[in-house]
Amino acid sequence: MTKIVSPYKRLVKRISRKPPKTEPAVHARRSWKKRNPQFSFSKTMLALTLLFLFIPLLVIIFYSFNESKSAEFTNFSLIWYRKLFFASNDLWAALLNSIIVAVSASTVATVLGTLAAIGMNWYKFRGKFFIQTISFLPMVLPEVIIGVSMLIFFSGIKMPLGLFTIFAAHTTFCLPFVYLLVAARLDQFDVSIIEAAHDLGASELQTLLRVIIPMLLPGILSGFMISVTMSLEDFVITFFVAGPGSTTLPLYVYSMIRFGVSPVINALSCVMILFTSSVAFVLRKGLKIIAASR
Repeated sequence: MTKIVSPYKRLVKRISRKPPKTEPAVHARRSWKKRNPQFSFSKTMLALTLLFLFIPLLVIIFYSFNESKSAEFTNFSLIWYRKLFFASNDLWAALLNSIIVAVSASTVATVLGTLAAIGMNWYKFRGKFFIQTISFLPMVLPEVIIGVSMLIFFSGIKMPLGLFTIFAAHTTFCLPFVYLLVAARLDQFDVSIIEAAHDLGASELQTLLRVIIPMLLPGILSGFMISVTMSLEDFVITFFVAGPGSTTLPLYVYSMIRFGVSPVINALSCVMILFTSSVAFVLRKGLKIIAASR
């Protein structure tokens, strides 16, 4: 039985049909666009967004070389960098606390998040959907709620506040980010490689360490670096769970700002921007090489 197509549908189909694009036509259109640039809304919004993000950083770098403490630029000077490196022991102690917490919490969160992503992706058990749902709560809940809940928990078990409580809190809210990145990498994983490893006599542990982990390495490293960044810049949760002698860099900067903004913070910000940019550039190249070799 033949299907009858109405004249209206035939007309719509003919109008909406696009002629096939040949390769010479595509090249001709590209060359015409280069010769006749047009207004692009997406490129304009991208430029405005980049200006909005980077202009404050440029202002901080500019005023870090200001000799005066005021907003008016007087003379070019390195006095604040000299004070940063030779007369800011408390600031460096706070930075050291932040680095210790960030590296330790990110390492634990990376290990737990990677194992959790592997278990959630390849194993079936009761309550799997419930665990997947609640694992994302630290990402969507406000930091104030997480900080207050962690403070109540530590107070309930009579644990003194200090670097360990900051470490536990940072591990908690960094873990979902690692889990999400590793799980995204697992979605592109070829399961036949694991089957081939088992056929060749590899055990579960050997398959995990020699096959699965190397294949997931770009996602694992990305999760670790995001966790380090999240831990270093966190203020709200750290404010609730920090104790005496456990001041991190965000808490120290906040205590300095309450008594007036010091240009030493501008110098420290400039150093951290240069260091972070260098690390990001090196890791970007490294992750591309690792991903291409897998």
